[in-house]
Amino acid sequence: MEVMWHASSFLLPQPQPQEPREDAPPPAALTYALIVLNQRLPRFAPLLWNRAQLRVCADGGANRVYDNMPKLFPDQDPQEVRLRYTPDVIKGDLDSIRDDVKEFYLNLGVRIVDESHDQDTTDLHKCVAYVSGSAPVEDKSKLCILVVGALGGRFDHEIGNINVLHRFSNLRIVLLSDDCLIHLLPKTHSHVIHVQLPVEGPHCGLIPIGAPSARTSTTGLQWNLSDTAMSFGGLISTSNVVKEDKITVSSDADLIWTISIKKPIKE
Repeated sequence: MEVMWHASSFLLPQPQPQEPREDAPPPAALTYALIVLNQRLPRFAPLLWNRAQLRVCADGGANRVYDNMPKLFPDQDPQEVRLRYTPDVIKGDLDSIRDDVKEFYLNLGVRIVDESHDQDTTDLHKCVAYVSGSAPVEDKSKLCILVVGALGGRFDHEIGNINVLHRFSNLRIVLLSDDCLIHLLPKTHSHVIHVQLPVEGPHCGLIPIGAPSARTSTTGLQWNLSDTAMSFGGLISTSNVVKEDKITVSSDADLIWTISIKKPIKE
């Protein structure tokens, strides 16, 4: 089975290329895009912003950038911060963006896309579809979409955002909060996760949220799984601990990987 590599190097102040491994080549350089949803920005949002080549606000996410980015730079002029962190696109049903924020970004030439006619998909779904078609990379396996504001707030919104991971299982999508990140490990691959120990861990989990798993195996964890069955109503791997900087996972079901993020991380 083909190996899929994962590394949260976008959280490092100065990302370094992965060291070559004997058992497989290092992951190819990724192109990052950032999507901002309508929840509080994590403290490392400027770091992710500067990593990304495309920045998209989902509707009320524009309010968060306008209001919260200046708070992350309390010693700087708020208007200068807003000009420095201007999104490329604002997209969604536009029921949450404030009029003053909309006017501010329109005057800066930001593209605003009204998709209020589509009530069958979430704002995150709309933005992921847009990024997939617009990001400056031909090979989608080299695209990584970072999403802030996807965790916290209403539980149905959180579940809807996790559902997007499954609906776009062919894309690398990482949901981030101040406390943790999550992404999908599709069953079509075996997985190697290079844990960035300075900024993430040690607590982690593997959750078969899409369907039960009859067989999941891991290495590098305190409590490894060995052809272990997992399901809601049965065993799921929560409050596990990374013991090595290289984790391997193979499963007959799609899994959610989650790992804690250490404090502080800043640009």
